[in-house]
Formats: sequence, structure tokens, C-alpha cells
Amino acid sequence: MVSRAAVVLAAGGGSRWDGDGHKLLAEVDGRPLAAHALTAAADAGLDELVVVTGAVDLTGVLAGVLDETLPVTVKVLHNERWAEGQAGSLGLAVAHAAAVGHDAVVVGLADSPGVPTEAWQAVAAVEAELAVATFAGRRRPPTLIGRALWGQLPQVGDQGARVLLDERPDLVVEVPCPGDPTDVDTMEDLWRWT
Repeated sequence: MVSRAAVVLAAGGGSRWDGDGHKLLAEVDGRPLAAHALTAAADAGLDELVVVTGAVDLTGVLAGVLDETLPVTVKVLHNERWAEGQAGSLGLAVAHAAAVGHDAVVVGLADSPGVPTEAWQAVAAVEAELAVATFAGRRRPPTLIGRALWGQLPQVGDQGARVLLDERPDLVVEVPCPGDPTDVDTMEDLWRWT
């Protein structure tokens, strides 16, 4: 049986954030911003939920999310080198996935509150080595990356799955999904959601 993990990248410092505190803790519809992505990923029913943290402690947010969802195995990985970019966080998640025997990861971002569970499920259901959600024709996470491609991910810098999408167009399966993939990077972005 194929084993797939949902990976939520939540390690960044939010360098464009111009509000108080860390953006992942800012309130959106009565809950912390990160809770929306974490809940959607947890509810997708994959074999494990892997959360990569870094700049901010999400222990309290995770506790609230898991109280609301179906039981799911959760692994929190802390990226000590989060400031070096997304590649390190993705690499940490992929190393864990390889160690526990997952065949693929479905990777999304903690600052995208409008990506629903259905998008995670639709991407995870594709039989491919590389698949990406599309929202009104735009490619955005979540992105499925099969084990055969993990060694081709960047090791350093601030890019992750996007590198594979650009370098291996022959493998990409696009998956039309509902929802709004917009990231919340600034207070102005946040106001659109509240």
C-alpha cells in the first residue's frame, strides 16, 4: 500500500510581515492563521502529518488543531536553520518521510488559510511522482513529490518543490482544486481574510 504524508511548512520568519508578533499566530476567523492549514492537512486523512517549525513555536496551535480533528499521527520537526530558506525545511521533512517509509509527501504552506482539505486529498490521490494543485489555472501548493524525486530537491535556498515543477515538466500532473491559495504575508493580506 502506498504511504503518503502531509507536510506543512511552518518554519519561516515572515520577513514581509508588518504586524505584531509572528504572522502564523495572527488571528483569522477566530483562530491562528496556521491553524487553518494545519486543520486542512490533518483532516485530509493521509498516513502522517509532518509539521516543520522554526521561527515560531506552534505547540499551542497544534494542540488546538488536533483537538478538533480525527486522530492522525503527527510529527513535529524543528528546523534550527530555518533562516537559510525553505529548502532546508523541505529536506528535513523528506528525510523523515524516507526514514519512516513514506512513498510520497504532499507539501503545503502554513500561511495559506484558503486551501481546503479537498485540495490536499485531491493532490494526494493522484498516481504520479509529481503533482500540483491548480486554483483557477494557477499552480500553487499543495504539491505531491514521490520518493524517486526527493534526491532532486534543492538542498539550500528558499525554493522547494517549485524547482522540480520547473525542471521536470514532463512529470507534472495538474490537479484542479477548489479554494484560494493566497499566502498571508502582510497585514493587508490578513485584512482580506478577516
